[in-house]
Amino acid sequence: MSRKVSLRRQLNTFDTTSLVVGSAIGADIFVIPSLIARIIGPVSILIWFVGAIIAIVIALCFAYCATILPKVGGSYAYATKVAGPFPGFMVGWALLLAEWFTLAVFPVAFVQYFLTLVPNLPPSYQLLLKAAFTVTIILTNIYGVKAAGQFNDILTIAKLGPLFFLICLGIAFVALRPNLAISHFQPFFNGNISGVGQALVLIIWAYAGFELSTLPADEIENPRKTLPKALFIGMLIVAAFYIITNVVVMAVVDQATLAASTAPLSLAAAKALSFSPTLSILGGLILTFGALASILGVDESGTIGTSRLAFAMSLDGMLPRAFSKLHPTTKTPYVSIIVLCSTAFIASITNSLSALINASVFLLSFAYLATCISAYFLEKKHSAKSSTSLANRFVIVFGVAFSVLLMTQVNAQQVLVSMILFAVGVPAYVFFAPKKDITMLKREYLSRQAILERTYHQGEVYLANVVRHIKLRIYRAKRIKTAWRVEQAK
Repeated sequence: MSRKVSLRRQLNTFDTTSLVVGSAIGADIFVIPSLIARIIGPVSILIWFVGAIIAIVIALCFAYCATILPKVGGSYAYATKVAGPFPGFMVGWALLLAEWFTLAVFPVAFVQYFLTLVPNLPPSYQLLLKAAFTVTIILTNIYGVKAAGQFNDILTIAKLGPLFFLICLGIAFVALRPNLAISHFQPFFNGNISGVGQALVLIIWAYAGFELSTLPADEIENPRKTLPKALFIGMLIVAAFYIITNVVVMAVVDQATLAASTAPLSLAAAKALSFSPTLSILGGLILTFGALASILGVDESGTIGTSRLAFAMSLDGMLPRAFSKLHPTTKTPYVSIIVLCSTAFIASITNSLSALINASVFLLSFAYLATCISAYFLEKKHSAKSSTSLANRFVIVFGVAFSVLLMTQVNAQQVLVSMILFAVGVPAYVFFAPKKDITMLKREYLSRQAILERTYHQGEVYLANVVRHIKLRIYRAKRIKTAWRVEQAK
């Protein structure tokens, strides 16, 4: 049985906020705390606030583009509309590379948390574990079927339950041992000024995700007001979730131990329950299994989005035609999935978490910059329809400035690697420029039904699933029909 998704009505602010939360939050929280702890220490809490502001401003630029050009394709579509096919392709290429680097992060993170279960795992076995992780992602994306609602709820509990458990443990720890918790924040700044930029890059990677939103603005109720509001509220929810979790981890674990850890949340749970050796082991195991489930689930979802981006570019004739081949049975772009996951596995062997994230953020920032610039020209062209043009342009200017700032904070080595891979896009475009339109496949990918199914899934993941259940209860109490209609079709 497959799921058929449709809309009864246009999505309101509550609905759209849920989608924003679903697209932005992921397993990043399991790997970032120790990385930034070793760079600048507890002051990173303030950088999480700064990162939230930057993410909101750039996301608003995406919202402006979507309301003016309600078309699937994100940065790729906006840049193509403003500057033509070649700039559009290069932006799409940058976004594809950025998401590909992200796919390479998760096998590394998965192994790091697995090592808390088997600490002395030989390097050769770690390599096999990464390979097994990659094969699992490939098979589930090619042959897996969409989970039913109840099963997805179970997965959400498996991912979010341990995090809420850790937050409760952390609050209890602070209440019972306030002096010790406060001492873990001393010194508050532990690093140098250049480390602030490095930490910001890692934090922005955690906030990223909104750029892959696939829902056109014409599916949203009063999009010019609803989209900015939903993005603002949604990103505030994400920021609050990230900040609270980081505060808890830093309160429970001393800075030196946290900086040396490769599984910071498992360590925090174990430390919070250290008064009982048995409970300490149990707490660490709960967070470890939660992290493993989250990392696997987020990588699976990320592979869906990234392989579909390659699929869409292939449909436009800008990547090899093989990338748009569909599996005869499951109708998934299996070549795209296999190539992206296999090459991401290779990248995961040769790079560290920080290096992969830096390369991803540099390329993402380029796509953000292109979108903010596109927003200016699209806004200028349609300014007569806008009653808040001055406010929009104010946001766009800051969006451009923030995007450039992020690009300048990336490690020089990762900039060089990213630029070399980015430059490969030029001959790729020259070779594939004579585009052949594959009408049937394009219709399958860009049809209203396909778009709605991808968007509905976005509202089911991680923290968005909790928001969805709250929303459903409110709607039932007020006897409001949900926006989505979900049917099981053979």
